[in-house]
Amino acid sequence: MDDIDRDPRGSAENIAVQDDPGESRYELLLDEHVVGEILYRPAPNHVVLLHTEVLPSLEGKGLGARLVAGALDDIRARGLRVVPFCPFVRSYVRRHPDYADLVVRDVGVPD
Repeated sequence: MDDIDRDPRGSAENIAVQDDPGESRYELLLDEHVVGEILYRPAPNHVVLLHTEVLPSLEGKGLGARLVAGALDDIRARGLRVVPFCPFVRSYVRRHPDYADLVVRDVGVPD
């Protein structure tokens, strides 16, 4: 991730989420700089979301939630499901039940 300290309250056009399959991660971009990521492991019918991280200087500004929402929206658009191994992702899905239908429940990950 790029080590930048920016104010993320700018317009939504400055923030994007993209999949980087070569690195097995979703990236959160702020002004084209990677400022957050979700590491994942792909599987045939689902994606295991392993770990979410945002630059410490940008924590607490809602960017982690934007990253998770973007990743989940992309996973849904691809017709896949998700295993929320990452505690941050699990918590996000609990608070946003409209994503509950994406969750694979029978893989030994706590609710």
